[in-house]
Amino acid sequence: MSFELKVGLRYLRAKRKNRFISLITIISITGIAVGVMALVVVISVMTGFDENLRDKIVGTQSHVIVQKLGNTPMLEYERVIDRVRRLPHVKAASPFILSQVMLTSRNSVAGAVVRGIDPAREGGAAPLARNLKEGSLDGLRERAEGAAEEGIILGRELARNLGVSLGDKISMVSPLGAMSPLGVVPRIRNFQVTGIFDTGMYEYDSSLAYISLRAAQGFFNLGLGVSGVEVRLDDIDLSDQVAARIQDDLGFPFLTLDWKRMYRSLFSALKLEKITMFVILVLIVLVAAFNIVSTLTMVVMEKGKDIAILKAMGATNRSILSIFMIEGAAVGVVGTLVGFGGGLLIASSLNEIVIFVQNSLNSLFHLNLDLFPRSIYFLDKFPVRIIPFDVMLIAITSVVISLLATVYPAWRASRLDPVEALRYE
Repeated sequence: MSFELKVGLRYLRAKRKNRFISLITIISITGIAVGVMALVVVISVMTGFDENLRDKIVGTQSHVIVQKLGNTPMLEYERVIDRVRRLPHVKAASPFILSQVMLTSRNSVAGAVVRGIDPAREGGAAPLARNLKEGSLDGLRERAEGAAEEGIILGRELARNLGVSLGDKISMVSPLGAMSPLGVVPRIRNFQVTGIFDTGMYEYDSSLAYISLRAAQGFFNLGLGVSGVEVRLDDIDLSDQVAARIQDDLGFPFLTLDWKRMYRSLFSALKLEKITMFVILVLIVLVAAFNIVSTLTMVVMEKGKDIAILKAMGATNRSILSIFMIEGAAVGVVGTLVGFGGGLLIASSLNEIVIFVQNSLNSLFHLNLDLFPRSIYFLDKFPVRIIPFDVMLIAITSVVISLLATVYPAWRASRLDPVEALRYE
């Protein structure tokens, strides 16, 4: 162990003549620990929220959508599918129909977005099959073959709002009906609930319904046309490149949209919010770093005699500088390690902590409190994603800030004149 390291750590452990200095040291360590802990937890939650939201959106929606300009029905969709499936990274392609309707049951009425899919094709049915909780896709296949009532698959929240379950009948109403002497007559058809899905995202679960492609073509009077072709890829991060390739291959009058473009504003806002929270929470570490400056300044004043003796014994200015930088850096490292460990512990068990606090408050004050309502956050639990690079960046940033805070008081200590320090001793 070097001379500077040994003396610096000894100063950190030594009993203070001035108890106030020890108190500020503890406050500095606590401040850095709290700042690092808050950074680790917040960044992990925001990263998890970003990835969870992306997975749910992309898992429910298509990676790339191909439509005709003006949203006109696409009659040549089989030719489009054949050309698209030849391109690299395209995993599946299938036709779809998308429209807004009103769903009615005996108990309630709700607006919904109905999506017509071909359950026999992998592209449109794969996300639905993955999220299906009750029933099966066979309900759409069997009903599509000519039964009296077509099948429909509802989101869990939508089924709850309508007050229906498997086997119940509902009516679908479209305002785009036929003209009559009395005006436009809404189009109405009965469907039977053959499945219920749950994506975990409230916005989709409360407003989305699936029917077979053939039923949608008949109900919306599209003939053999569809709204477009949905494309799923083997790598969602390449969606913009594949979309551009499809656009170049198909040309006019087709239009391609990928999920990055469709949800650009949402994910840009999430990224900006994550950066902003990082900057704001770093201020906590900066406040603690100012405490390090004040602590070391008072230590230098207290240890003036010791510094003079060390210099008289041959210690150089660089050695004195290193001693006090080591002492200040040790405060930063200890605070960072405590905050780092505490942050990882809290982040990994955040949902259990939230449930415990919620249950404790509800039982103590007889409340019906929900700290994480799905209707607001679109999720059923805190999504936590701990990325090693992010947490290491937080730790390094904290240590660097702490080290920079030691420069000025350590420099002042190294410039101390031993003659002046010992004059009146």
